[in-house]
Amino acid sequence: MPVMPSPRPSPRTSPRTLPGATRLGAGLDRLPRPLSDRRRSRWSPGRRLSSVVGAGIVLAAGLAVATSLSNGPLAPVGAVQGAVDAPEPASSQALVVAAATATPVPTPTPLPTPAPPESLTGYQWPLPNGRLTLPFGPSPWGSRIVDGEKFHDGVDLATFCGDRVVAAHSGTVLAAGRRYDRFIGWVGDLQPYLDRLDAKQLYSTLPIVVVIDDGNGYRSIYAHFGKIAVKKGESVEAGQLLGYEGMTGRASGCHLHYGLFSPLETATFGIDKAVVKRMKLPDREIARIDPMLVLPDRPTSGRQPAARALPIP
Repeated sequence: MPVMPSPRPSPRTSPRTLPGATRLGAGLDRLPRPLSDRRRSRWSPGRRLSSVVGAGIVLAAGLAVATSLSNGPLAPVGAVQGAVDAPEPASSQALVVAAATATPVPTPTPLPTPAPPESLTGYQWPLPNGRLTLPFGPSPWGSRIVDGEKFHDGVDLATFCGDRVVAAHSGTVLAAGRRYDRFIGWVGDLQPYLDRLDAKQLYSTLPIVVVIDDGNGYRSIYAHFGKIAVKKGESVEAGQLLGYEGMTGRASGCHLHYGLFSPLETATFGIDKAVVKRMKLPDREIARIDPMLVLPDRPTSGRQPAARALPIP
């Protein structure tokens, strides 16, 4: 009897029905099925299209985020995160400029200004019984120039040689003697003038002067002493003895020249050009105020010729 060949298994026959499957163990049950045996509905054209569309949306979103990171305010962070040899985006430079512009500009502190003369108090006559021999203002005896005219920058008071000169206001002595020029408000380079005094030994020709910081933004200048009784750095009270009336420097007789100015003042008086050239002085000084504005009473003006300071030759 002829031997009939065994029937071939059907392509759809599960591996579990193949002969010998029981000998290979239960692990074969977990093997994936052949592609030809899987449901084709899972890869239908509709699902493929939705998958492609979904992937496209994710990719587009990623590109949008990347674009915003590269062009937006976070661009510097992107550079820190690993960009190599990438030029700094223009937007970051704009941010730097914007930040600099946004910084508040500090308001400059206004420069201090001198107190108005009418607000000054506590002054008294430095030569209590003195008479006014030369007022503050235009005068042929002045060596200062204001509005093109010669000008006297203080007041001259006179009684007699050796009379007591007192402090017009409480304060601190800045200079006492003939080395006073650094404290009386010259505007400009004073060194050539000081060098000339040293080279020609001219200090003895200068008046003896006391300069006091009055503690209110002003300085008092007392000139032409015969002798002084205070020293530099000393504190004085109003009415305290400073020295004695004299005629040191260029003067026609014993008297006191009293001037008042504020180092905070920006206005200036000019100096006679001939004096500037000859003495090598600066050509300007800080403008003075009329001492009569702060002194309590006006002394009687002398009608006869009186001692006064002579103009600087």
